[in-house]
Amino acid sequence: MEDTSKYLIHADVTAEGVVERSDVVGAIFGQTEGLLGDELDLRDLRQSQKVGRIDVEIVSTGGQSRGHLTIATSLDKVETATLAAALETIDRVGPCRADLEVTEIEDVRAAKRKAVVDRAKELLQTGFDDSVMSSEEILAEVRQHVRVEDITEYEGLPAGPRVTDSDAIIVVEGRADVLTLLKYGVKNAIAVEGTNVPDAVAELTHHRTVTAFLDGDRGGDLILEELSQVGDVDYVAFAPAGESVEDLDHHQLFTALRNKVPYDTVSGMNEPREAVAATDGSSTPAPAPTESSTDRDADDSSQAIDGPVTSPPETASPSAPTGDTDGRDETVDDGAVRDDVSDASASAETGSDAIVEDVTSDAEPETVYGHATAIVRRNTGRVRFLDADGDTVDEADASEAYDSLEGLETAPTTIVLDEILDQRLLDLAADRGVERIVAHSLGQFTKRPTAVQIHAIDEIADEPPNTE
Repeated sequence: MEDTSKYLIHADVTAEGVVERSDVVGAIFGQTEGLLGDELDLRDLRQSQKVGRIDVEIVSTGGQSRGHLTIATSLDKVETATLAAALETIDRVGPCRADLEVTEIEDVRAAKRKAVVDRAKELLQTGFDDSVMSSEEILAEVRQHVRVEDITEYEGLPAGPRVTDSDAIIVVEGRADVLTLLKYGVKNAIAVEGTNVPDAVAELTHHRTVTAFLDGDRGGDLILEELSQVGDVDYVAFAPAGESVEDLDHHQLFTALRNKVPYDTVSGMNEPREAVAATDGSSTPAPAPTESSTDRDADDSSQAIDGPVTSPPETASPSAPTGDTDGRDETVDDGAVRDDVSDASASAETGSDAIVEDVTSDAEPETVYGHATAIVRRNTGRVRFLDADGDTVDEADASEAYDSLEGLETAPTTIVLDEILDQRLLDLAADRGVERIVAHSLGQFTKRPTAVQIHAIDEIADEPPNTE
């Protein structure tokens, strides 16, 4: 009956004497019998389950009894109201004079509807997860989970899955550093787990191209010193001063790796970090540029902002890979990145109209250098598409770069993007025949189309090379 009841009749009962529940129920059935005819006879309604159980709560104090009764019905409104009025004709309960007054007829469905509305409001405020993820965020989180799950062991030491078959490795301090590198797609890192370099790592360094990527503190100097004594180190990179590799974000991590220097340039120094000028947070700035800043060499060195102004890294990088061989980490293609920049500079020397024109501050930039400064260095959060003459084809928010490129009728020659360049946009650019992309920073890539030159802003000079 509780599942089908529509109304609840509430009534107060008062008796001038001591009575019990059974007396009240008996009075209701006895004094309403035959009052409303056969169709509304309370006993028949009870047997057909159109009227539910009569609930009575009664208390006797001071020679009087007072209580409350409730009757559930599945009758319609008219029949329920009639039955309720019949209850008020009861004038005796047991041997005592009594009075019964209906106080309320409750619509059970209305009460349920109110409860539904109240609960719906509560669920609307607390039941939904407001952190709706975009498709890019979903894919990035899944990729990150897969990369973290990829951590393996090499001779009992935390390592990325490519350490065993890569011809280049990155030696870091601890497991957390390996996880951080995996998060950004670098799978050829191995941890020494402290300042005592294990024999397995020392032996491995004799058969690989080794980059020591260490924390920017005294501990990093000590690990490098021991590693150089028991193993073979080719390149050295440090986190910014006072920071750990595990705490670096994407941009800081790859900037530090791109600014690595050959070990020979820091060998024998008490604090090798002084020779590695970190891009962000270093206590030791990079050496000042020479007076002949218009020379070709000065132009080349300016393409790595705040990077080491030394020639050995430029000549050694192409011949010695320094990252994962599967091409997921831009540090792997460090030589290729520098070659791309050199090719761009070479084309500038031969008179390429796309990147040798002077940049004016009064009008729209006329060169890729000027557009890179206007869009990326000024942190506009925009993307600009350029044609072969360096003129703007279209411009949009950086977050809409993919849709904007997809919707262009004429494919641009160059894309200038104030955002991290990801694999999805790079693939679309290659499909549409884009020749060059300049981005705020480069993401991790599973493949790098050879037809598209890609550069982070740190690799691009502020101004075109002097061709005079």
